[in-house]
Amino acid sequence: MTIESREITFPSGDATCAGLHLRAGSASAEPRPCVVMAHGFGGTVDAGILGFAEGFAAAGFDVLAFDYRGFGRSGGSLRQHVSYRRQRVDYHSAIRAARSIDGVDPAQIVLWGTSYSGGHVLAVAADDPQVSAVVSMTPSVYGLATLWHLVRAGGPGPVARLTGAGVSDIVRSAFGRGPRIVPIIGAVGSGAVMAKDGALETMAALAGPTWRNEVCARVALEIPANRPLASAPRLRAPLLVQVGDNDTVVPQAAALAAADRAGGHAEALRYPVDHFDVYDGPWQARLLADQVDFLERNLRTSGEQLRVIA
Repeated sequence: MTIESREITFPSGDATCAGLHLRAGSASAEPRPCVVMAHGFGGTVDAGILGFAEGFAAAGFDVLAFDYRGFGRSGGSLRQHVSYRRQRVDYHSAIRAARSIDGVDPAQIVLWGTSYSGGHVLAVAADDPQVSAVVSMTPSVYGLATLWHLVRAGGPGPVARLTGAGVSDIVRSAFGRGPRIVPIIGAVGSGAVMAKDGALETMAALAGPTWRNEVCARVALEIPANRPLASAPRLRAPLLVQVGDNDTVVPQAAALAAADRAGGHAEALRYPVDHFDVYDGPWQARLLADQVDFLERNLRTSGEQLRVIA
């Protein structure tokens, strides 16, 4: 099946975000539901989420997949700056853009996120009661718990060094100097935010030309304040949380707690995978199939259940 896609831009904050609009691959009647999606920590549309986007389009959903300000093809003067506050604003802006697309049902917007954005979608949906469903894959939902998880996996030294780099970055900014940059992913001892042997090779094999393995170090000082778990009780939309039992980047207990706090309209599924296993191969297909199944059961078009067409 050929999926029709086009580049799309929309304003967000002080810049313009860029992304792709994938039209539902079926001849389904309008209006259609739309999945709004962005990557996790420092990721871009061309770095492992297009397979999910194409899968949703093949199953009868429109998709708006976008890059945050400062990343990929989006604008923004401070590049590679991960700010959960700014990125949540970008999600809200993307929702507004999706609701204006011809053929999209503005009352059937789905939020999809993974890793860092798996937390964003909880907070954004809690603030937008018109969101129809939320998919949160291997999410980071509690910054302090994530840092402690990283300490348990690699010891306190790497986290302490990242914190020092973050302070240095802030000081450089105060004196008008360029940001201090650290790798997003790297081997143990590399100084990367996510230090895991073999992870960079996995990501590099998936990534397209716009992805850069670097972020401003100041993010290390902001991570502890990011606590989308607190938004879970305010969610009214159906929620799917997908957890990796072997995840060495984000703690599974916090993700399961988010599903629990969201109440009876939330589902949690567990898989024997690590954090980067979900973007390619059989596990990507498995998690995508479960996501489509979840949406089919929780979204309806013209009074009838959505149908998988692929």
